[in-house]
Amino acid sequence: MFSKLIKGATVVNEGQSKVQDVLITNGRIERIDSDIQPKGNCTVINAHGLHLLPGVIDDQVHFREPGLTHKANIASEARAAVAGGTTSFMEMPNTNPPALTQELLEDKYRIAAGTSVANYSFFMGVSNSNADEVLRTNDKKKDVCGVKIFMGSSTGDMLVDNYITLEKIFGGSELLIATHCEDESIIKANKEKYPDANDASFHPLIRDVEACFSSSFSAIQLAKQNDTRLHILHISTAKELQLFTNMMPLADKRITSEVCVHHLHFTADDYKQYGNQIKCNPAIKAPENKAALWEALLDDRLDIIATDHAPHTWEEKQQPYQKAPAGVPLVQHSLLLMLQYVKEGKISIEKVVEKMSHAPAICFQIAERGYIREGYYADLVLVNLNEGYTVSKQNILYKCGWSPFEGHAFPATIHTTFINGEKAYELGKVYDDVRGMRIRFER
Repeated sequence: MFSKLIKGATVVNEGQSKVQDVLITNGRIERIDSDIQPKGNCTVINAHGLHLLPGVIDDQVHFREPGLTHKANIASEARAAVAGGTTSFMEMPNTNPPALTQELLEDKYRIAAGTSVANYSFFMGVSNSNADEVLRTNDKKKDVCGVKIFMGSSTGDMLVDNYITLEKIFGGSELLIATHCEDESIIKANKEKYPDANDASFHPLIRDVEACFSSSFSAIQLAKQNDTRLHILHISTAKELQLFTNMMPLADKRITSEVCVHHLHFTADDYKQYGNQIKCNPAIKAPENKAALWEALLDDRLDIIATDHAPHTWEEKQQPYQKAPAGVPLVQHSLLLMLQYVKEGKISIEKVVEKMSHAPAICFQIAERGYIREGYYADLVLVNLNEGYTVSKQNILYKCGWSPFEGHAFPATIHTTFINGEKAYELGKVYDDVRGMRIRFER
């Protein structure tokens, strides 16, 4: 038996903030109360003045392993995740080779079991020709987070535009289907409009509002026809928001949505400063879209805040616009960014916890994570809202070694991150001997 007692933290959980003690025993939260006294072999952690949050669950990351490990790998990006207060991640299938078979999917779980300091799950990938293989994932619905369909431009064999394949998977999947929605034909036509596009400011013109709306609308029509559990990733436009509702509890929704931190923070006006650093798919768009996304996040039309963490090397990003890859490294700084908006009065800390911890747990039906509850795994993060943190080359943990936030001073600090009760990160130090667990689902 081993235990830890977190004393005097302001516990933020299920819409409330309250000073409490939290006792952790054998990786789980044993007791939450106002004044718990340590007994036996118990490590006491003085958390007075700190806020204790359930760990962030990021439902969309790209950790690049296998095959693209010059950019990142599961070990390096999981380290960055825990340094940013993210305790669980769900990783996408567009690696090399892509996770298009059950065997390749399980290979990723094996890598994570040996190297990831954070908890993990991996999406099963879809191509135009692997529908039968995808539907075999129904047998693993308690062990796999979902099925990922790229209904928009992608690399390799990951673009799915065969309607027969889409109908078969939407009709047959017993798992949540997560989609990247951008209409390929609209993007192609826009590229022809701008043949001389030579900088990132063209990106939201080529991958425009209509490309996003058309594809999201099509995915929702398919889902409604088949009563599919659909989750649309990285919503980036005001127009798409009419497709989602806040008229029912999240647990009752069959169609849900996600917004990413970069779409809440940057606008098309920022391409002048950041260029290819913030080139991503779907594109960061005009300022009126950011304003609409914030409104929809706060009124619950948008359900989850995530990152779409997608690292590329600095050298790759320095290529001319049309050759530079799309994607931004974000997982180490997503919670810090949202805490900045808490300090600015844009959002409450309770709402941040709802959107980054509770909602992913509800949406994906995650077992025993996402909340500070007795009996749940102790995936927790202590944050200091009164001490700042400046991003520098020296403290960026991504393998790619850069961030669009380099030099930015956040008004809060990630103090300590616990993974299944183990201290995985504390004030700049990652405990590399800690290993996360495979996430399980209550389906």
